[in-house]
Amino acid sequence: MIGFILFVIGAVFGSFLNVVIYRLPRKMSIVNPPSHCPVCGERIKPYDNIPILSYIILRGRCRNCGAMISPRYTIVESIVAFSFLFGYLRFGLGVEYIGFVLLTLLLVPIAFIDLDVMLIPDSIAIPGIVIGLLVGIFRGFVVQSFLGGVAGASTILFFYYVGKLIYKREAMGLGDVRIGALIGAFTGWAGWLISLVIAAFLGSIYGILLVRIKGGDLKNEIPFGPFLAMGGYAVYIWGSSILKLFQI
Repeated sequence: MIGFILFVIGAVFGSFLNVVIYRLPRKMSIVNPPSHCPVCGERIKPYDNIPILSYIILRGRCRNCGAMISPRYTIVESIVAFSFLFGYLRFGLGVEYIGFVLLTLLLVPIAFIDLDVMLIPDSIAIPGIVIGLLVGIFRGFVVQSFLGGVAGASTILFFYYVGKLIYKREAMGLGDVRIGALIGAFTGWAGWLISLVIAAFLGSIYGILLVRIKGGDLKNEIPFGPFLAMGGYAVYIWGSSILKLFQI
């Protein structure tokens, strides 16, 4: 029953994050106007705004005009809902779980916004660093959290300047510096390094697949934020096991 309640709460938070993901980079209010169909402008009724369930009932279409609704709304809601549930099964209810939930609520909008507009908003990343450090205090993880934040920021900053020197342009954005600090604050310096390796591995696979599908060289840069988010997410869950494996 607790797991089910947390799943529902996660789905509701995921619904709100959809609003943040769409409106924040467009400098729109996340409060007004209320949720509406982007095609016909009709306000979405409460019974059509039930996370996950409404999309299934309406078969992915607006009730008023029949326009297709992006499946990404349900994907985001499902990711957050299952994260709330899985975190409970992994950590139980406690400080570790709260940290995991907060990390999820920070990384999901960062990843999807970066995927959309290749931008990591300071309004999420900077408070996220502070939250990570505060969570570190309650986890008895203060020094590791601080060193992780420093390591995350400095590592990405190093690659930023090296890339700029080699390619004569920005190979990475400064927003990645902030998400590096955020993830490091939650995972510690050793966890951050593993997060970075995972992110680089996943990003490389994505880039190779994209080249094979499109053919030739990539004309557009690949946002690194989503891969950093996946790396940080994985390390927070399984980091202790990975660190024991490498005896770090």
